[in-house]
Amino acid sequence: MTGTQLTIGKAVNEGLRRAMEADPKVLVMGEDIGKLGGVFRVTDGLYKDFGADRVIDTPLAESSILGTAIGLAMRGYRPVCEIQFDGFFFPATNQTFTQLAKMHYRSAGRLPMPVVLRIPYGGGIGAVEHHSESPEAYFVHTAGLRVVSVATPQDAYWMIQQAITCEDPVVFFEPKRRYWDKAEVATDADPGSATPMGAARVARPGEDVTLVAYGAMVTTALQAAEADDERSIEVIDVRSLSPVDYDTVFASVRRTGRLVVAHEAPLSNGIGAEIAARVTEACFYHLEAPVIRISGFDTPYPPSRLEEHYLPDLDRVLDGVDRAWAY
Repeated sequence: MTGTQLTIGKAVNEGLRRAMEADPKVLVMGEDIGKLGGVFRVTDGLYKDFGADRVIDTPLAESSILGTAIGLAMRGYRPVCEIQFDGFFFPATNQTFTQLAKMHYRSAGRLPMPVVLRIPYGGGIGAVEHHSESPEAYFVHTAGLRVVSVATPQDAYWMIQQAITCEDPVVFFEPKRRYWDKAEVATDADPGSATPMGAARVARPGEDVTLVAYGAMVTTALQAAEADDERSIEVIDVRSLSPVDYDTVFASVRRTGRLVVAHEAPLSNGIGAEIAARVTEACFYHLEAPVIRISGFDTPYPPSRLEEHYLPDLDRVLDGVDRAWAY
């Protein structure tokens, strides 16, 4: 088995290509994704190879993109919809939350909804509000949606294919500031050997503190673990935000006794809060310290010149580790 050096963006592209080659019912649709190849060029080359019937440039209307995808899924297709930027999703909330998320359940399983909703999300690219937000909590709170976030090219390549074959709708978050991170991807591996879409990944073993992250923050968490000479930090990339692989998180916390959760999204009512609550319920007698959350602030996303102060960085993550260790 050989590996290929790919960026996260290119890995998503190759995963889409492989899925489209395997199943003629897989369609890709979104704003400027065809001839242009998308704002981040993630779909570059697919229009040329698969044509306008399968790589569809849509109007600038997110509600119609999702509404059309729902209809296509009801007719047996597997549409992959791209939302150009995270903050552009909200015109499609009605189609997503009241129809897409409910149809499989409403039909007692007789009507699958194999729709993938790709959303580039998060900050770090010098953009403004509606282009740098982290809206994942909205989706996680909606029953009927599977929600994942990739952090490596390997996961980007395999998880997009797993999402496409899933019979439930999958919200597929792509951390846009990591699109150009490169690593080796085993593109010729047996698909059955890939980590299941819903499983967490121990990105770095450790013994003293558990540090949970996802998306762009996984890289920051690994940098913190590398920089800390005093403690052995175990980094867990949860990968799936709904459902969360709590068994992996619980096993780590029961061993380390301390948990720090890091994400870009605002602090209040975020995924970090839910993980903290679940760990407190399941691991109370193993905890040596309160669960610490590191996050963005409870404000709208700031102008680009201030985003370095908004986004959780290495120092803030290490400060969270220090606070957990101080108890």
